Amino acid sequence: MNPEPLRIVTVAYNPGDELALCVESATAATSAPVDFVIVDNGRERETVDSVARAYGATVVRPGRNLGYGVAANRGVAAPGARGEWVVVVNPDVVFMPGSIDDLVRAAQSWPRGGAFGPLIRDAEGEVYPSARRFPRLVSGAGHALLSGVWPGNPFSSAYRENADPTRAHAVDWLSGACLLLRREAFDDVGGFDASYFMFFEDTQLGEQLAAAGWQSVYIPQAEVVHEQGASWRDRPESMLRAHHRSAAHYLDGVYARPYQAPLRWALRSGLRIREEVQVRIARRQVR
Repeated sequence: MNPEPLRIVTVAYNPGDELALCVESATAATSAPVDFVIVDNGRERETVDSVARAYGATVVRPGRNLGYGVAANRGVAAPGARGEWVVVVNPDVVFMPGSIDDLVRAAQSWPRGGAFGPLIRDAEGEVYPSARRFPRLVSGAGHALLSGVWPGNPFSSAYRENADPTRAHAVDWLSGACLLLRREAFDDVGGFDASYFMFFEDTQLGEQLAAAGWQSVYIPQAEVVHEQGASWRDRPESMLRAHHRSAAHYLDGVYARPYQAPLRWALRSGLRIREEVQVRIARRQVR
């Protein structure tokens, strides 16, 4: 009996060569047949169509940029494979051989696991802190203020979970750069929150899963490489602004009670200041 195809979804926005590398690496990362879906949020079709032809991928074109989470939801729901598992991955991720099989194998031991994340390395081989705690007032604010000048500060260490790279374990939330999702859990929480255009949809997914009794599980035995910044390179200012808008939206939800309104205003003011500082730095760097 042939194994059921595994759906792998990626969201593309005018991609370059990284898309083909991602799709090709996925075929070597699992022994299951692959049902690859590319949700094309961009306008330049040539690269997406070329990759789809070469690897037999399905292309979903919504006709406009839906943002990351909503587009990923479209890919998961597209006609075709309806197996137990689905992978959502950024197009600038490269899977190590067998890494998807490693994720699925480990996930079998976590019946209440809803999302599973691999160990993520950057292009230089450094481990990216992809398993994190939920951002809260002290750790989140300290991380936001100090991470750029003091990467090892205790607030960032707390926020980034200091995940144990030697064992699988539950964490608050996982980077959306690469996720193995139990379809039952993903459907249970309604997928990625559609109110997020880009950024923090993965953090919010962790919140939704936890509220519904599902776990987010870090699986460091599986590895991928993420060329962070590939999607930022041509438009750093707009991406920084989108990141801060989503951060404010997320914190509005965390501190949503009426008596917390002054706190929300203070957090938004702090985020606006941080946004302008980072935008000015980015502008100097691209000159």
